[in-house]
Amino acid sequence: MVNCCGLLTAQKEPVPLKSIEVELQVRDHVATVVSTLNYENKEDKPVEAVFVFPLPGDAAVCHFSAKVGQTHIVAEVKEKQQAREEYDDALSSGQQAFLLEESDQSPDIFSLSVGSLPPGESASIRLEYVTELAVQADDGLRFCLPAVLNPRYQPQGSEDVSVQVTSVPASLVPYSLSFSARVSSPRPVSKVESSCSLEPLQYLNTDQTQAMVKLAAGHKFDRDVELLIYYKDAHQPTAVVEAGQASAKPGTLMGDPVVMVSLYPEFPQSVMSSLASCGEFVFLLDRSGSMKRSINNSKQEETPISSARDTLLLLLKSLSMGCYFNIYSFGSTFEHIFPKSVEYNEKSMKKALKKVEEMQADLGGTEILKPLKHIYKQPCIPKQPRQLFVFTDGEVGNTKEVIDLVKKNAGSHRCFSFGIGEGASSALINGLAKEGGGHAQFITGTDRMQPKVMQSLRFALQPAVEDISVTWDLPKGVSATVLSPPITAIFQGQRSLIYAQLTGQCLEAAEGCVMVKYSLAGHPSQNQLHFHLKPAEDTGLTIHRLAARTLIRSLELEDRSDRGQQDEGVKKKVVELSVQSGVSSSFTAFIAVNKDSGESIQGPLARRNIPTPGFYGQTLGCSPRRRLGAVPIIGCSAAPLNHGVKMFSGKAGKASGRGS
Repeated sequence: MVNCCGLLTAQKEPVPLKSIEVELQVRDHVATVVSTLNYENKEDKPVEAVFVFPLPGDAAVCHFSAKVGQTHIVAEVKEKQQAREEYDDALSSGQQAFLLEESDQSPDIFSLSVGSLPPGESASIRLEYVTELAVQADDGLRFCLPAVLNPRYQPQGSEDVSVQVTSVPASLVPYSLSFSARVSSPRPVSKVESSCSLEPLQYLNTDQTQAMVKLAAGHKFDRDVELLIYYKDAHQPTAVVEAGQASAKPGTLMGDPVVMVSLYPEFPQSVMSSLASCGEFVFLLDRSGSMKRSINNSKQEETPISSARDTLLLLLKSLSMGCYFNIYSFGSTFEHIFPKSVEYNEKSMKKALKKVEEMQADLGGTEILKPLKHIYKQPCIPKQPRQLFVFTDGEVGNTKEVIDLVKKNAGSHRCFSFGIGEGASSALINGLAKEGGGHAQFITGTDRMQPKVMQSLRFALQPAVEDISVTWDLPKGVSATVLSPPITAIFQGQRSLIYAQLTGQCLEAAEGCVMVKYSLAGHPSQNQLHFHLKPAEDTGLTIHRLAARTLIRSLELEDRSDRGQQDEGVKKKVVELSVQSGVSSSFTAFIAVNKDSGESIQGPLARRNIPTPGFYGQTLGCSPRRRLGAVPIIGCSAAPLNHGVKMFSGKAGKASGRGS
């Protein structure tokens, strides 16, 4: 039986994480995030601190280092099992070691192990990642520093173990958060908004293309830190060429220049004015128990289920007569209002509205696979394109399996996803939309809900874009290898990103052109962008790392077959690319060992799990090796990691219980 621990114990044993500092650098629509976690062991025995936290699901973790005393250790990316074994060997030898790894179940959950921190010793951990910023319905760019990592429900029949976890009030969390953001863009920064209190925006130059903002003092650990950044003329297409790494071999991803193209397709007005209002709209509403907790510690009546109901009601009232629809809801079981999709009319709408208004979060766990499979088994209605809308707080433990199912059925529908409330899994919500050829939205309250809902509905009513192709017009001797997965969905005015590796020699004054061609409602169309091949300055390797992350994610999806068998060839490619680019993957981990720590640290070594603020205890699905708790951020959040206390006896061999 696993003991629940890791919070402040009855003996008030302190947890070693003391503070977190986050620096955000936004360049146009790309963000670089540097988080520094400061640990201090005030106990009279050496400890191993374990911290589990969320990151954006598409983030590219590209740097991990530790400073212990005057010693600075930079971690290396290695194959995951090798990294785990090196970590265990180091602890068994009395050395300090640090391990950062991605969850096997979901790419937006990471665990950080700080091993063998002696009594009275301090350690500073630096973590860096880069991520793209999504465009919102009001043209703002959304950055979210996740504060809440809610427990992930493990479906029945899973081999993983479930663990009961608890949470701690924000007032009892023993560490602090400081946060600052610097924004720069070719276009003026018009404003920065947040659901959290900010200090006034400071412009750093006269043309207002650079600005800085900080989190106001007294920020509580009860919500995500969400920034909405607005530029003037935000919909301008751009292309940025980044030089390769000087030390990398030409012909490799890191050695060659990489271009990031950002396009905002504009459809012909003649086509847009004749948009059809037909379609089969299938709504899938999460009614699991986690949907009834309060949002942002706000009034009790504002819960994810109430927010999801409001969102669904708005969509229902906005449908056009003559289309078809059905409503599913799920928890441990699932229900549907009609046996099959019915025509939308006054009678069916009133029945559906009444049923939705009565829905509560009373169906238990989060078994989303079963209703999805049932929906996909229903025959499509001729000349009524199927549009699937999913509303969930994202607390599922089988994220990859759910996304794979949507991808497998992408040819028969488009999927529009809504992440409801704090801590909704970005990996699940974005993954559903990306693989389903739709669009993702995050709704954390009533603010900005209506424009987001209506934007998704407008997208769903647009005809599906077909025959999408990307062609390049480059100088002689230069070729482009697209690193992004094929574009499967294009919406009016919504950004499409393309990463490509440029091979060959060319003059810096030369120009290139990229064209996206497609067919819309039977009409051929294209958008193109001319760009300079001269590399931009001061980009670091941000674009290379985002491109590597994009390619890694594509390969990981390719690896997951219906038979559940791992493709060793794909795994080898992912590991090689991850090690070469220094970007994390599901098959690798960051490992740092302090080999200059002097005397060996003698046991016993106690495991301490970092507490986080949050809601209330729930059952969480975890792997036998690393049980993920309802834990939070790189900043703060929901409950603890449940490992129990593990004891190590100095050099007495490997720590037990750390298998693969």
